Amino acid sequence: MRGSVSRELEEDIVGGMIPLTDASRQPRSFPIVTISIIVANALVFVLELIGGEAFVTQWSVIPAHIVAGRHLITILTSQFMHAGWMHIIGNMVFLWAFGPEIEDTMGRLRYLVFYLLSGLVASLAQIAAMPTSTVPNLGASGAIAGVMGAFLITYPTDEIRALLIFGWFARITFIPAALLIGLWFIIQFFSQVGAVADAQSGGVAYSAHVGGFIFGVITARMFEHLGRSAESRT
Repeated sequence: MRGSVSRELEEDIVGGMIPLTDASRQPRSFPIVTISIIVANALVFVLELIGGEAFVTQWSVIPAHIVAGRHLITILTSQFMHAGWMHIIGNMVFLWAFGPEIEDTMGRLRYLVFYLLSGLVASLAQIAAMPTSTVPNLGASGAIAGVMGAFLITYPTDEIRALLIFGWFARITFIPAALLIGLWFIIQFFSQVGAVADAQSGGVAYSAHVGGFIFGVITARMFEHLGRSAESRT
């Protein structure tokens, strides 16, 4: 499931920092939606392993097909697909680090709608960047980027428990959310600028990351559950 697939968040480590959990707060309710999304991604990945390249090609977004008005359902299905073990593990680690608190702030239904819309906007951003591409695009990181954008707006001063990796050295450390997420976005933005001349080569779908993240930043407050968000930030 590699090679011709345009990946999104494979081994997406922020300067050697892997976010694990929010160390500043715990969600007040069980994050059933976040866990359900993780389970759905895992189940679809099993189907990918069974179905192989044919399954991946059928349910991934191919920008040229979407522009032509074909296979529009793949804008949704591609959000639950991944290009390999490291791709899905990396995405789900990021989702678990930031998703439960945003689910708690927005409420379950609002959060689910927000997550899916973030993925939709991310896919459209990637399609706009490469409208003639026939390279399949897949991955949850556009939607997860939206969650990260919402987290940056909602809890910028929270401390994120992260795994710091430098060569053979590894340790758990605590990093302000604004610093970690801000650094992540800067990497995505400048990587996208550098990728414009290499649009058909596959690799990481940086436009999806940037599009999903900006959507999350702009709309986070609109999806917050009135009363719950202000209380949870105190």
